[in-house]
Amino acid sequence: MFASLNEGAASNRSAFVFGARMKRLVVVFVFFIACVSTAIGQRATNAVSNDYKVAVNVDLVVFNVTVTDSRDRMVKGLSKDDFRIVEDGQPQEIQFVRPEDIPATVGLLIDNSGSMRRKRSDVIEAALAFAESSNAQDEIFIVNFNERVFMGLPASLPFTSDINQLRVALGNTRAEGKTALYDAVDAGLKHLVMGTHQRKALVLLSDGGDNASGQSESSVFAMAKASNAIIYTIAVNDPEDKDQNPKLLEDLAKVTGGEAYRPKSVDDLPDVWRKIAGAIRSQYTIGYVSKNRARDGAFRTVKVIATAKDGKLLHVRARKGYLAPVGSK
Repeated sequence: MFASLNEGAASNRSAFVFGARMKRLVVVFVFFIACVSTAIGQRATNAVSNDYKVAVNVDLVVFNVTVTDSRDRMVKGLSKDDFRIVEDGQPQEIQFVRPEDIPATVGLLIDNSGSMRRKRSDVIEAALAFAESSNAQDEIFIVNFNERVFMGLPASLPFTSDINQLRVALGNTRAEGKTALYDAVDAGLKHLVMGTHQRKALVLLSDGGDNASGQSESSVFAMAKASNAIIYTIAVNDPEDKDQNPKLLEDLAKVTGGEAYRPKSVDDLPDVWRKIAGAIRSQYTIGYVSKNRARDGAFRTVKVIATAKDGKLLHVRARKGYLAPVGSK
């Protein structure tokens, strides 16, 4: 009898040990599956987040284009097959066409000279309306300028999409002094290079006058042509400012494939800023590697052609070309 009891106890212990081991194996297996799933998910997340980042290939040519129909309405839903690229008369092979609403790196260049003093609060609120209408993943920075140029965000924070941080950045400069517009565009284009997104844009609000820059008009236009950024301009009219030059703003937008706006009053500013935010979100980002491998720094004329699903040609607003790289690869 005692032997039977001992045998039963031993059997129970064996079953208990076996069950405990099985539980441990199940826990280990579940943990393994969770780790693998997390790793796969992380890779997928990284792939998505990096999909629109700046490519390392220095020979990659990137164009950000706006496509409209005959009624000037934004055209969405186009694919790589709907675009053609012609560089200096030679068709190119498109590597990718990014969809319309992807994150962008955007700089807001705000005139804070003395002539803007009465409009300052309206300008700030309108610029915030732009930020609120932008892609939530955009990298935004502020360049405030009068006779000097000030980066609105602290050095430790080159970009943000936080509305409160942007409000502080827009408000930390007094409206006074002269206007260093060329220097501001120079600073904005250089800061854009630090951004991680392929889509890049500047929005410049000013009356177009410049009476304090170290940079020249020609050097800034050359830099704008060399950049892949699109520049949108907003001309704020001031009848008392003899230096205002809205024509310069129009030319700067045109050379980069952007658009120039001339609101009738400050009351129209929020709508203008929202239109620009919508235009940036509706762009297509197109990338290709030129068949011309010469690294001569020459300007290459590029034509972007878009065709609707019904075969009709669409209107494309884009830069006229780009500067080829220089030196050995």
